[in-house]
Parts: sequence; C-alpha cells; structure tokens
Amino acid sequence: MAIETLLAGKAAVIAVALALCFVCERLSPAVDSALLLRWRRATVAAWRRLGRNLGLFSVNLLLSPLVVVPITAWANIHDLGLRPAWWGGWPGLIADVVLLDLWIYWWHRANHEVPLLWRFHQVHHLDQHLDTSSAFRFHFGEVLMSSLVRAAVIIILDIPLAPVILFEALVMASAIFHHSDARIPPGAERLLSYLVITPAIHWVHHHAIKRDTDSNYGTIFSFWDRLFASRSGTQRFDSMPIGVETLPDRTFWHLLVAPFDRQRGRTKPAPRSARQ
Repeated sequence: MAIETLLAGKAAVIAVALALCFVCERLSPAVDSALLLRWRRATVAAWRRLGRNLGLFSVNLLLSPLVVVPITAWANIHDLGLRPAWWGGWPGLIADVVLLDLWIYWWHRANHEVPLLWRFHQVHHLDQHLDTSSAFRFHFGEVLMSSLVRAAVIIILDIPLAPVILFEALVMASAIFHHSDARIPPGAERLLSYLVITPAIHWVHHHAIKRDTDSNYGTIFSFWDRLFASRSGTQRFDSMPIGVETLPDRTFWHLLVAPFDRQRGRTKPAPRSARQ
C-alpha cells in the first residue's frame, strides 16, 4: 500500500473523529462547563482556553514535519533485522499496534513518574476542562522526546511504516474521543470501557487530585491499567475538578516556557511513597 494512501487514510480517520466528537460534545455535553466553547454565548475564558490549546497544536503542526516525521522515517529504514519472517500480514499488523500501545502506556506512565518528563507533560494537564481541543494540547518538547523514544522501539522491533501510521491514526482518534465532553449512554460507555479508554476513564486521569492524575495511563486499550494495577477506583462525577492539583492554567506563552520555569521544583511529582 502506497505511503500516500496510508497518510490520506490517517488524515480521514482523525478528521472524522474530530468532527463527530466536536459536534456531539456541543449538542449534548457531559459536563456543561463555562470553559466549553458553545455554539453561542461562549465566554471569554472559553475563547482564551481554546486559543491556548490551538496555539500549542499550531507549534506542533509547524515543527513536526521538520523534526518528528524525519525521525520516524529514519527509524523505519534503520532496523536491526530481528523481525522473523512469520511476523507479518494482519496478525503481525495487529500485534504491532498492540505492542506500540503497550509502549505508549509505559511512556505515559514515565511522564508522570520522572520529574524531567513531567515538566513537559504537565502542560497538557494544566487544562482545566476537557474537550476535543485537549487532545492536541501538548508541549513540543514532549512530542519530540516521545518521537525519539518511539524511534528506538521501531528500530528494535523492526516495525514497518504501515503499522506505525495506523497506530498514529488510532492514537489521535482515541485521544479525541476520550478527551471529548460528549455525553455517552452509560451502558454503551461501560461496554466500551472493557476494551478501550473512554471519557469516563480518562477524565479521572485529569482529576486535579494527585492520586487520580497518577492513574489510568492507557491510550487506546484499557486493559493495560488493569494488568499493571494503575486503574483508579474513582468514578467520574459532573463537578470533578480538572487540572493539576493547586496549580492554575497559564497563558500560551507561559505554557511554552513552563518546563524551564525556575520554580519548576514546585510542580514535579511527589515521591512515590508520598502518593500512596
């Protein structure tokens, strides 16, 4: 399959997920927050929040083709030749996606456990409401480090480009879905939650309480948190505060420099023993 076809398919999957979740969260929001950009009568705070999120996304959109895409392309032509001949076809494609999702589970968990990584990942968590725009709110430093670590995984496992592009499409569609403020029938969401990350699961991860922030690390599949004992027992509720415990959100420019803040020691994760 041509790379152009794969990339077009990826763009289509992301566009459809974004359009559906964007419309649904405005027609029937799960949490009717003043920070949710409504069809009309949007608050100034909602516009400012959207500006911050889209600003960070724009930085990634501009820099990714110059840095992230070349890193991924380079990794796909520098394999170790360890991939067995039988690892191919649809079973191999599915296995590659599952392995990449396992990698991103541990990478996400490391972003909460390692102080240096948390400085960058915290930019995503400072958002005080969740909707589709939250899925694009990441500091470019985190995106760059993620692409470097993923490149090592691609090289070691000799993962072809097709599974990587499929995985990227699924990750973005999943992130848009589980960050969205769309109301989902409880029964349907409960069934989905046995396999994939749903908004009810991921909103707890954004709960402005440290013990919940440091849980529910899954991106596509929900079984990793059950398998590695990182699933929170907290249930989402309408007035659940979103963000980082004790810290307010920042302006776009302050978010760009937040990882290098001289007072960053105030925002690093507490030692594991203190979080029990």
